[in-house]
Amino acid sequence: MTQGLKIEKIGVYGDKILIRWTDGHESTYGAKEIRISCQCAECVEEWSKRQLLDPATVPSDLTVEDHLMIGNYAIQFLWSDAHYTGIFPFDTLRKMCPCNSCENVPLQ
Repeated sequence: MTQGLKIEKIGVYGDKILIRWTDGHESTYGAKEIRISCQCAECVEEWSKRQLLDPATVPSDLTVEDHLMIGNYAIQFLWSDAHYTGIFPFDTLRKMCPCNSCENVPLQ
């Protein structure tokens, strides 16, 4: 269950984003994968939900320059490609966790 989970601690190390959740789980994400999944109006067409961002245009050496917590529900990243408008809800990030134990958990 991902609803209601909060971030206990976040660390940004080059092209890696590490998150420790309040349930004790730790997730490690690639910066580029998170950036490509951005759902802001600049990256996804509002009505059709068609992806506007061409993943090939995201630099392979992309990093997180800074991050900002948005209330108690989301995080916003400032990427090294100067993109910053995306907001990533905690439950969405948790569902994206690439670890082996999360891969087999159904989305809720």
